[in-house]
Amino acid sequence: MSRSDLLSVEGIVTNVFAGGKYAVSLHTGQTISAKISGRMRKYQISVIIGDRVTVGLSPYDVSHGLIISREKLNSKGK
Repeated sequence: MSRSDLLSVEGIVTNVFAGGKYAVSLHTGQTISAKISGRMRKYQISVIIGDRVTVGLSPYDVSHGLIISREKLNSKGK
């Protein structure tokens, strides 16, 4: 499955687990597990709790995703 086949949704990282796994809370109220994409791993882009991320979901399994990009959370909490 290519990257263009994924469904893109916005969410916020709520928990970090060992092995590069993350818990992401979506705007729909769901919490899914996600891992970092290879490109983010290649360029050593770190993701921490509170970061707003774009998650690519497979249409076949919407309980697991791939973190495609992230946006830092401002210190003001916006």
